[in-house]
Amino acid sequence: MTRRLTAHLLAVLLLAAAGASPAQSPTPFVPASFKVPEKLETREFRLRMLTVNDVVKDYEAVMTSVEHLKTIWPGSGWPEGLTFEQDLIDLGWHQKEFQTRRSFAYTVVTPSESRVVGCVYVDPTRKAGYDAEVYLWARQDELAGGLEKRLHAEVKAWLAREWPFKKVAFPGRDIPWAEWRALPSEKR
Repeated sequence: MTRRLTAHLLAVLLLAAAGASPAQSPTPFVPASFKVPEKLETREFRLRMLTVNDVVKDYEAVMTSVEHLKTIWPGSGWPEGLTFEQDLIDLGWHQKEFQTRRSFAYTVVTPSESRVVGCVYVDPTRKAGYDAEVYLWARQDELAGGLEKRLHAEVKAWLAREWPFKKVAFPGRDIPWAEWRALPSEKR
């Protein structure tokens, strides 16, 4: 790792550790007593914490899925122009946020861990009536086989079964983007 890259990553991790995320609420996202699930396993895939160690496979999955990812967060422009260094920084940020229980990013890998096939993000929300917002995606080359639909169904059931949330939003999936964006925000 270059000195410049190390300095950038360290700065991002220090900001995350200090709670410097404008999207975060001062209210705890999950209760202190809640044991955050380490993984979700099926015969087809495994979810586990996304870390900086996943950068090579994650970057490849993202860059081969750019057109599809633009539909997951419409209007954001992500991941257009994403560099390997920026992806490493993003993964460090996600890893630190998971460790500090502010949000939870999971990589989706094949059971052998030879390939990243997607990601799942469980994030706090300020939208009225919801406890969390969840985004997920599968690699573009896995869409025709229905992986993303199966991932969505598994994650939805997992959240209902193992997480403390009463109402979870899947913007752009279970609630249309226009409706989601129109919801009022609450102070938390």
